[in-house]
Order: sequence, then structure tokens, then C-alpha cells
Amino acid sequence: MDKQKTLLLLEKTWEEFKESFAGLPDAQLTQAGVTVDWSVKDILAHVTTWEEEALKNLPVILQGKTPPRYRNLYGGIDSFNAQMTARKSSYSLSEILKQMEETHRQLINYLKSIPEDQFTQNTRFSRRLRADALSHYPLHAKAVRAWREQFSQ
Repeated sequence: MDKQKTLLLLEKTWEEFKESFAGLPDAQLTQAGVTVDWSVKDILAHVTTWEEEALKNLPVILQGKTPPRYRNLYGGIDSFNAQMTARKSSYSLSEILKQMEETHRQLINYLKSIPEDQFTQNTRFSRRLRADALSHYPLHAKAVRAWREQFSQ
């Protein structure tokens, strides 16, 4: 896939992610139980956290270095996710939504500056982008849509 197609797919899956929770009232956005004890708000914070991680780690990868391991820093990815969820739990819904949009815009702007070959080859860069964003949005959109189904029956 080339850079333009990657950016288009990123935006398409991003919009589908946002559609998964569009129109929900604040009370439902903050209600636990979407995925175990996470609310939609927690999922938004989680997706934003991983975009922040992409923004932090993709430049490291481009420099030919290896980002620190989550196992070494946090005790693993699950522990990292739990710590970040706890850290952002005090943020208001409006703060989470604002941070989500700003971080996504930063990621898109950053990706526009990256050389084409990082998108057309199976590089550490492209794999990290898929993990932190491209495959992440649909995963969580699917969970939110499944959770919403219980309210429409």
C-alpha cells in the first residue's frame, strides 16, 4: 500500500470508529461495560493513548532505534493500558474528545511528512502504524457497536 492509500484508509477507519459512538448521550459514553469495565470514554482515551505512542515511537523507529519495551517500562502492554486508563480516568469527557481529535490531527500531519518508502514496504514503521492505529480503530469500533446493540433491542 502506498502513502496516499494508507492515509485514506486511516481516515476511513477513523471515521468508522467515530461513527461507532456518534449520537450516544454523555451518560452512555461514560457508562462502564463496553469492554469489561471500560466505558466508551475509556476506549476513546485508550485509542488516543496509542496514537500518542505512535507519535512518540515512530520517529524512534525511523532513526533506526528500538523503542523501549512495555514489559520493561510498565510490566507489559496490559499493565500499560491499565495505567494509562487510570491516569486518564479523571479527565472529563470533553477533555478526552478534544485530546482525541488533536492527537489524531497531529498523527495525520506527522504521517504526511514521512517518506513514501515507509508505507510501500513492510517496515517496522508500517507495522507499528498498523498496530497503533490502522488495526486499532476497527477493533474498538466493533466493540462499541456490539455494546450499542443491547440498547436497540
